[in-house]
Amino acid sequence: MRRGERRPNGGAPGAERDGAGPRRSTESEVYDDGTNTFFWRAHTLTVLFILTCALGYVTLLEETPQDTAYNTKRGIVASILVFLCFGVTQAKDGPFSRPHPAYWRFWLCVSVVYELFLIFILFQTVQDGRQFMKYIDPHLGVPLPERDYGGNCLIYDPGNGTDPFHNIWDKLDGFVPAHFFGWYLKTLMIRDWWMCMIISVMFEFLEYSLEHQLPNFSECWWDHWIMDVILCNGLGIYCGMKTLSWLSLKTYKWQGLWNIPTYKGKMKRIVFQFTPYSWVKFEWKPASSLRRWLAVCGIIFVFLLAELNTFYLKFVLWMPPEHYLVLLRLVFFVNVGGVAMREIYDFMDDPKFHKKLGQQAWLVAAITATEFLIVVKYDPYTLTLSLPFYITQCWILGIILVLTWTAWRFFIRDITLRYKEIRRQKQEHRHERDKCLSNGDGHSALLDEPSGDKLRERKL
Repeated sequence: MRRGERRPNGGAPGAERDGAGPRRSTESEVYDDGTNTFFWRAHTLTVLFILTCALGYVTLLEETPQDTAYNTKRGIVASILVFLCFGVTQAKDGPFSRPHPAYWRFWLCVSVVYELFLIFILFQTVQDGRQFMKYIDPHLGVPLPERDYGGNCLIYDPGNGTDPFHNIWDKLDGFVPAHFFGWYLKTLMIRDWWMCMIISVMFEFLEYSLEHQLPNFSECWWDHWIMDVILCNGLGIYCGMKTLSWLSLKTYKWQGLWNIPTYKGKMKRIVFQFTPYSWVKFEWKPASSLRRWLAVCGIIFVFLLAELNTFYLKFVLWMPPEHYLVLLRLVFFVNVGGVAMREIYDFMDDPKFHKKLGQQAWLVAAITATEFLIVVKYDPYTLTLSLPFYITQCWILGIILVLTWTAWRFFIRDITLRYKEIRRQKQEHRHERDKCLSNGDGHSALLDEPSGDKLRERKL
């Protein structure tokens, strides 16, 4: 690429889209001077040399312990690390290139490892699967009681003379900032205010509906709607939308670090390395076609299922909410979720170029489905607890409303509009014919018909 030439969206040095069409209206303009430094090179031979040296050291210079369990753990970890090294250097690049394409290739390979781990857990018995978690952490494998967030729901408790607002302070735990930052990052993934609010409100309805299955879904009404939806989730979505607005207006002009003359400019360039290379504004347009409507409904469904899996997985695998594995799973989904959403949007918005679903989106869907299957296998009794009658009525009513709107919007409305269009065209055709007759053209033709007959009679 020549210096000063505009690079296609989402690309990086050595990762341009061959044969890509013109830039979409939702894509930002990007200028790159084309500097290809040591930082952007593949280093496949270097990684292979270091990996071979490490394996040679373990084989030739290190004495193998006689502990079978320790050797098994170390062998599994070494196998995973070798696979990660291969994937980081050889896997296909995704849509993101900042801070470095290798970073996103790493999380793609972690997705494969996590999916394989879930498949392994799925094929174990319930008891063996739970006890296998002891190999990861000896403190796991023990049933833990769920914390009940319900109970006394008085905002102001006059019976407590020391602190009448103790119920509010009891709910202000570490999950409050987790809610805020979680929805801030989800907003950066989805990039749409309406979809974020629908998912946020829908999850609270799911907590209402499933509190008879999981005790920690039982929360006070003000914990659901004031603390969660309005304060934590709402504030996170608001800050996320402000960040999206800034990213959409930002100028994406990139220079090599050594081409910048000032130290302030160099420091600014280093900081901006952790911002997107370019920006694409998501316009989901769910009502524009049946395909997009079903896709948006599918995205919302998978999002909600992944959220529920967080609670059900730790319930069936006996992991406390504050365990580091729960946190690592959330960090994992934060990193892979943004890539998956971009691949899904490209697949929906540009099907001519993106003819198949992206690799990260495929893995996220597979992981979410496998997690749910583990929950179904490990505790079918909890999942089959019947919903309260009024909850069932509400969900049936909601499903009927959605199906009715879908049928009206994409079938009945289209048939009605098509019928009106045909009727309008017929009326316009009739009006034009009447207009021609009123101008005298048709009248003169009718008058000429008798005279023509007389001429033919005279000739005969």
